[in-house]
Amino acid sequence: MECTVTWTGGAGAQSPMGFLAETGSGHVLMMDGAVDEARPENGGRNLAPRPMETVLAGTGGCTAYDVVLILRRGRHDVRGCSVKLQAERAPADPKVFTRIHMHFTVRGRGLPQAAVERAIAMSHEKYCSASAMLARTAEITTSFDLIEDAA
Repeated sequence: MECTVTWTGGAGAQSPMGFLAETGSGHVLMMDGAVDEARPENGGRNLAPRPMETVLAGTGGCTAYDVVLILRRGRHDVRGCSVKLQAERAPADPKVFTRIHMHFTVRGRGLPQAAVERAIAMSHEKYCSASAMLARTAEITTSFDLIEDAA
């Protein structure tokens, strides 16, 4: 796996702290800093997610992918899955994540609550490499809602 991140904030740039990431699979992702009124040269223009937001989003994508895949492999009729992540960071640099709560909303037909609970646990205990890395600095908790889909 590889990724090239390029600073887009050269001379005359509109966003002094903008970055373009190009992944090994050929996709691009913009990142930017928050506006810093006191020191504009240190801030961005809020044109794209912050780098740490992309870490959090990637973790959500990793675990949601696992949950859907595990449920589908179990031949469950899963029709929707979203996860809302709420994170706290350390107050001092390097400001790592210290707490992350993931709330899943899983929708389907006849989905057993135990199967959803097991899929979430398996993702965090075995499959999701992103949450495994973040668990080294953050306490990760989960919860879920199960919604029965109409016919």
